[in-house]
Amino acid sequence: MSGHPSTYEPKYAPTKWLDKRLPIIRMGADFMTYPSPRNLNYWWTFGGILTLCLMTQIITGIILAMHYVPHVDLAFESVQRIKRDVPFGWLIQPMHAVGASMFFFAVYIHMFRGLYYGSYKAPREMVWLFGCVIYLIMMATGFLGYTLPWGQMSFWGATVITGFFGAVPVVGESLQQWLLGGFAVDNPTLNRFFALHYLLPFVIAALVGLHVWAMHHAGQNNPIGIEPKSKKDTLAFHPFYTVKDAFAVGVFLLVFAFFVFYQPDALGHADNYIEADPMKTPEHIVPEWYFLPFYAILRAVPDKLMGILLMVAAIAVLFILPWLDTSKVRSMRFRPVTRRWFILFVIACFILGWCGAGNPDDIAIPFGEDKGITFLLLARVATAFYFAFFLLILPIMGMIEKPKERPESITKAVLGGAE
Repeated sequence: MSGHPSTYEPKYAPTKWLDKRLPIIRMGADFMTYPSPRNLNYWWTFGGILTLCLMTQIITGIILAMHYVPHVDLAFESVQRIKRDVPFGWLIQPMHAVGASMFFFAVYIHMFRGLYYGSYKAPREMVWLFGCVIYLIMMATGFLGYTLPWGQMSFWGATVITGFFGAVPVVGESLQQWLLGGFAVDNPTLNRFFALHYLLPFVIAALVGLHVWAMHHAGQNNPIGIEPKSKKDTLAFHPFYTVKDAFAVGVFLLVFAFFVFYQPDALGHADNYIEADPMKTPEHIVPEWYFLPFYAILRAVPDKLMGILLMVAAIAVLFILPWLDTSKVRSMRFRPVTRRWFILFVIACFILGWCGAGNPDDIAIPFGEDKGITFLLLARVATAFYFAFFLLILPIMGMIEKPKERPESITKAVLGGAE
């Protein structure tokens, strides 16, 4: 799949001249004719959706940066001024804010799809690793962007997160002061965060290019996890998958538009629409919804340093996943027992998000008056299962589970009804 010969032939003198010196048109044409497995379903459309999200964030971010003032006395008001006075600011600012949530929503579906269908397995380890790096930088970019409106949650979220670096042995205090630009969250901190938030999306764009390059080199995975064996097993990317992606993008944009036009503030925290006050701590400091599972893992242990290490490990384990899963079968369609464990894993992730939004000492599941399971206890159970899924369940199930019989080819699975 990865080494298919180019079929592009330049017809005009300018394109022939350019093709000999910089075959950029050939690259685009080869991308459109790239042979893709003929059984890709709609879960594979989120790559195109994520590309759209990244482009939206970069374009709206550049426009917002022209009007935003990275100063602690002016940042909050500058955001309000963008909404009121800047032409189309009422649209651009909510698009950027809602776009962050839509970006993470799509990337989580993309990652769960990769887990379910075994897209991290050989020979696609580099595709998965580039994806993990993109996700890590997305988290950093999302956090930095959340601090820029300089509301109550922006300020106190920055205070809490930068405080984590101070817990690092030996170099922690110096690292925290470098990040803050001083001894507390103040104007140098906001300037640093603004500069990094502007830079990192372009880093993500470069990594996306490497991610796509690695995918085209190794070839795309597919729902049954079997490599194409002949031309009958593949279809040209255009028009078959461009049309499919366009339809999925259209549906996604309807959801996006609903939040932008009707619920632009629904995905944010109410306290962040109050200007930052260093002398008044919010009753309950919480991050954005897409960080809540990791926030729950952080609070699952009483020791600050151990909580940070556990949170970092929750992301680091994704990087070694290709070597933890010992099964030779990619798709969980043919691993019925592992599929049940995967469903429980997804449920555990949702539970962690729910626990991250709640007060640790509050009752999550009541068992009578003033009795029940607290958010803290529930988060500890879900955290234990999160790590057990990667470190115990996948390695063990790969050795003991007998997978179902797989079809001989993609074509037979599609046209012959065999699965």
